[in-house]
Amino acid sequence: MNHDEGRAAVAPFYAALNQPATKDVRALIEGAAAPEWRSFAGESVSKGRDEFVQQVIGFGKLIPDLAWDIKEVFVDGDRVIVRSEASGTPAADFMGVAHSGKRFSIMTIDVHTVAAGKLVRAHHVEDWASALRQLKAA
Repeated sequence: MNHDEGRAAVAPFYAALNQPATKDVRALIEGAAAPEWRSFAGESVSKGRDEFVQQVIGFGKLIPDLAWDIKEVFVDGDRVIVRSEASGTPAADFMGVAHSGKRFSIMTIDVHTVAAGKLVRAHHVEDWASALRQLKAA
């Protein structure tokens, strides 16, 4: 897979993450990810496509201006590695932090595995601890 093919494979996935309350998240994720797709937050912590769709829809309601800005894309064989920045302003309490109207901006790294043009697996890291620090800051 070349760089352009890799970027095209992940494009609908990131489109779903950008202002998800304004999109058909299910259609975008189902268009990009195979039915057996799994999202891994750890070696033994994962969720399936339907669970992920519900999570993104929930984030869209909680963070109406959620943006997921791709900074770099690397392709290595069947892997697409994306370094991006997630940002937004929660509209209510967020991960135990009282609503303050503050905005956060965090780095994220995703390693997507692609088979037959579809995402089949994602390993990801988001710096949510930094988001919470930013939201709590005086």
